Amino acid sequence: MRTRPARIVVAVAAGVVLFGTWIFPVIWTAVTSAKLAKDIFVYPPRIFFLPTGLNYQQVLGGDQSLLGNLVTSAVIACGATVLSLAVGIPMAYTFARANFRGRSVLALYTLFTYLIPRMGIVVPLFVIFRQLDLFGNYLGMIAVYMSFSLPFAVWLLVPYFEDIPREMEDAALIDRAGRLRALWYVILPQVRGGVSVTAIFVFINAWNEFVFGLILGSNEVRPVTVEMYNFIGFEQTLWGPLTAGAIVAIIPVVVLGFGAQRGIVRGLTAGSVKGGSRQ
Repeated sequence: MRTRPARIVVAVAAGVVLFGTWIFPVIWTAVTSAKLAKDIFVYPPRIFFLPTGLNYQQVLGGDQSLLGNLVTSAVIACGATVLSLAVGIPMAYTFARANFRGRSVLALYTLFTYLIPRMGIVVPLFVIFRQLDLFGNYLGMIAVYMSFSLPFAVWLLVPYFEDIPREMEDAALIDRAGRLRALWYVILPQVRGGVSVTAIFVFINAWNEFVFGLILGSNEVRPVTVEMYNFIGFEQTLWGPLTAGAIVAIIPVVVLGFGAQRGIVRGLTAGSVKGGSRQ
C-alpha cells in the first residue's frame, strides 16, 4: 500500500511524463503556428510575442491550402473505416464462433500482416497497383488503407464477440433466423460499443497514415499528412505553415475523440470487464 508522499511522487512523475510526451509538443506547435518567421528562429525563444494568423491563412486559403487534402484524407479514412468494418465484423465473428482446423494459425497470420513494417510491402504494392491501374486514385488508396486497418479491426472485435453468450445466438437459430440474420439483429446490437470503438481507432489510424500516402498517392489524391511534407525543404523548412497545418490536421481527430469520449470509455471498459470475466 502506497503512502501519501509516494502517491504524490507518482502523480507528479505521471504529470511530468504526460506533459513532456504529449501536451508540451502540442503547445509548442500551437504557439509556433501563431508566430512570424522572425519570431520562430529567435534564441532564446520569446515567451511574449505578437500573435499572427498569417500561417493559418496560408494553409487554409493561400497558395499552399490544405483544404483539398483534408477532404482527401477524410474520404480515404471514412472509406477505409467502412470497408474495414464491413469485412472485419464477419471475420471477427468467425474467429470468435467457428471451430475449424487452422483457426489459430489463420488468426495469427491476420495479426502478423498488421505487424509487418509498411516499408517492407509498399514496393510490391506499388508494382501491383501500377498493373491494376489503382495507383494514385481513391479506390486504390482506400483499398491499401483498409488492408492495414483490417487486421487491427479484427483483433479488436474478436473479444467482444467472444463475450456474447452463445445462448442468445442459439435462440435466434432455433427461430430459423439464420447465421447472417442472427449476426445482424441479435449479435451486433450487443457489440455496438466495441464496433464504435473499433471504427474510431481505424479512422484515426487511417487519418495519420503517411508511408502509403507518400508512395502510392498522386497529385490528385494526396492526404494531408503527405502534403504537409512539402513544407520541409532541402534548404528551408517553413515552420510557420508546417505547424499551422499540423494544428489544422489534428483538429478533426481531437474533435472526434472528445465527441466520442464517452462511447470509447464505455466500449473499452465493457471489453476489459468481459475480458476479465473470462480469466
